[in-house]
Amino acid sequence: MITIKNLSKHYGDLVVLKDINAEIKKGEIISIIGPSGTGKSTLLRCLNLLETPTGGSISIDDMPLLDKKTDVPKIRQRMGMVFQSFNLYSHLTILENLTIGPVKLLGKSRAEANKKAIGLLKLVGLAEKAYNFPDELSGGQKQRVAIARCMAMDTEIILFDEPTSALDPTMVSEVLAVIRRLAREGMTMLIVTHEMDFARNISSRVFYMDEGVIYEEGPPEQIFENPLREKTRAFIHRIRSMSYHITSQNYDLYGLQGEMEVFCEKHMLSKKITGYASMIAEEVLCLQKDFSDLTLSLSFFEKDGNLELSCENPGPSFNPLDEGALEDEIGLKLIRARCNSVDYQYENGKNILRLKIKGD
Repeated sequence: MITIKNLSKHYGDLVVLKDINAEIKKGEIISIIGPSGTGKSTLLRCLNLLETPTGGSISIDDMPLLDKKTDVPKIRQRMGMVFQSFNLYSHLTILENLTIGPVKLLGKSRAEANKKAIGLLKLVGLAEKAYNFPDELSGGQKQRVAIARCMAMDTEIILFDEPTSALDPTMVSEVLAVIRRLAREGMTMLIVTHEMDFARNISSRVFYMDEGVIYEEGPPEQIFENPLREKTRAFIHRIRSMSYHITSQNYDLYGLQGEMEVFCEKHMLSKKITGYASMIAEEVLCLQKDFSDLTLSLSFFEKDGNLELSCENPGPSFNPLDEGALEDEIGLKLIRARCNSVDYQYENGKNILRLKIKGD
């Protein structure tokens, strides 16, 4: 239904989107997640030309959106957008907010538009508010009206730009419930959201955006449970990390341990876990043979409270935990006693050791 090829958007020297490629089928629900400032909202605004792309192409049912001959207003009628700030006409009743577009732009009669509007207000649970004004509604109710207004235009695609970000937490669930209902009815939707549980439960696919591109995409099971790329993994698990780079065997062990202690204190980890991390780091380094380009990282997973130590060392494959190659078996026993799991992998010319440290 939507094809995006090599889409880019620049503001002077600032590159917001670069080389975006995606295909979205009819009835798909695409959740777009990622850190702030990575181009998520800009991507939606480019799709309905609220922002003019710098380069690339967008097609809706094979109609090229950026072609000068294309009837853009006609395509826009098929693609509604729900903003963070509702954008309702304050001087019109709720019913009038829903009917002004169909009457003026689609040429529908007042009676026909009113009938459909009442039906849509019933769908979003607000039929009794038809003759109220927007100022008489809560934020959640206004957002539900904004969704109904989109559908009043015979919309086939709805773009949601963080539809719950301006709402009190108590009102978020009512808006999400309406979006879930639309999903069950087969509406094609692209949703920029920070509601991770919602994105996991409703999406057919998830786009994780970073660095101005769709950095990783896949079904929600993959993105939320087994992301393939490091930045996706860090975002999903809310990982906070520190790294220490070693280039010589004469590294400063006490300086490293001091930085680790400060990191653990910052994230309110206990003295016991901090001590485990410090001891494990020392033992892991004792098992290494090459110190010319070694990186030791400590990562705290806010989502589940886990602490992970990793060691990356380029060069020929060498598993420091291979008992046959060990000179320090006591060090290995100490590591295993203080870790829930120990994993070695050889990836892209790097020896990578990951150790999950036991909690309290």
